[in-house]
Amino acid sequence: MVHSPIDVTRLAALDAAQAARVLGEVRTATLSGQRTRVAPRPVIEASWERMLRCGVDPDHDFRAGLLSRDEVERRRQTSRLRHVMPVLREGLLSVADVSQHIMVVADAEGRVLWREGCSAVLRKADGHGFEIGADWREDVVGTNGVGTPLVARRPVQVFSAEHFVRTHLTWTCTGAPITDPRDGSLIGVVDVSGPLETLHPATLALVDSVAKLAESRLREMHLTSLERLRAVAAPVLARLGGRALAVDTDGWTAAVTGMAYTNRLALPKALSPGRSWLPPIGLCSVEPLPGGWLVRAADEPVSRGATRIVLDLAQPRRWSLSVSSGSGTWTHELSPRHAELLYLLAVHPAGRTASGLADDLFGDPGRTVTVRAEMSRVRRYLGALLEHRPYRFSEAAEVEVVLPEDPLDLLPHSTAPAVRRGQGTPWGAGRL
Repeated sequence: MVHSPIDVTRLAALDAAQAARVLGEVRTATLSGQRTRVAPRPVIEASWERMLRCGVDPDHDFRAGLLSRDEVERRRQTSRLRHVMPVLREGLLSVADVSQHIMVVADAEGRVLWREGCSAVLRKADGHGFEIGADWREDVVGTNGVGTPLVARRPVQVFSAEHFVRTHLTWTCTGAPITDPRDGSLIGVVDVSGPLETLHPATLALVDSVAKLAESRLREMHLTSLERLRAVAAPVLARLGGRALAVDTDGWTAAVTGMAYTNRLALPKALSPGRSWLPPIGLCSVEPLPGGWLVRAADEPVSRGATRIVLDLAQPRRWSLSVSSGSGTWTHELSPRHAELLYLLAVHPAGRTASGLADDLFGDPGRTVTVRAEMSRVRRYLGALLEHRPYRFSEAAEVEVVLPEDPLDLLPHSTAPAVRRGQGTPWGAGRL
């Protein structure tokens, strides 16, 4: 009989050695397919299942090649993480140094870009390949405090034998993802690691809090940049007639005239000056501004012709929606929740009510407020291509879904009951 998941933090706080022994037994039994006295924590169990599925060897330490110094520096200079390093250092580095830990900051690809802290622990980390430029993705080195938070999109503490690869069992790692508030994209993870006996019950809360402070810093920087763009755009818009707005490079609105205010405009990945079709405005002329774009709605009616929508779910965590019509093509990257919602609408072409989607997502048809709020956000970039009462794609659009080859890779971290049912259904062709 399997009991409830082990309370690692509580047990380790009382006796780290005993906690490591118990977890060692759980790991050995789980990997050999035997019953365990206690269950691994759900986030760890899910990670172990991913490791077994993708073939990570639990008994051998595999290390990918290090990035060159030039490539590390290039990534540092182009990463938005560089803006929050002072926040991370102030919040974590002094604590890490005193408590015999190191602070590690990796990008969204799991590559270690910064590593600072206790010198003795840094030397130990070298022995594990935990170096600048190293690849610590979960599917390369197994369950760990860098790669697992990147996949789970949540703070994760990995203690001793919760690591999948045996050579990492003497460590404790605590990591939290950092997302850019401008577009919700994952830009990296901050991790605090050290020998297993250095585990502290408050480490997870501390790392999570500092990661949120870093995100707040990025939000402040974004608001400041919008204010600068607004100062430039306001006199320009005051001289224009018709509908126009100024947006930053991510589509966030700085100023508007002649039309209702909208928080954000869906922009194609490679927007250039000239004519473009942008939802929900239609045909526009686009001109560059310092730090953004001036978008002016065209006066003449636009004949868009047939519209084709492609929902691409083939690549893990890189879901996108592309819309093609007679006026051009634009692509929008999707959050996990929006990818779930659009997948559910694609497999129900007749449409779903808010309560039906709530049941699909949460197993609770009463959670309609959450569904309606998310669908309102989807409509900001799909516009008239998404109808409601019930929610559905417009009949005027041809919808195609690109699926992963393996059904288990369909939105693999989704907990939505309807998506989980789809993960268990073979489809073969890879398209819907």
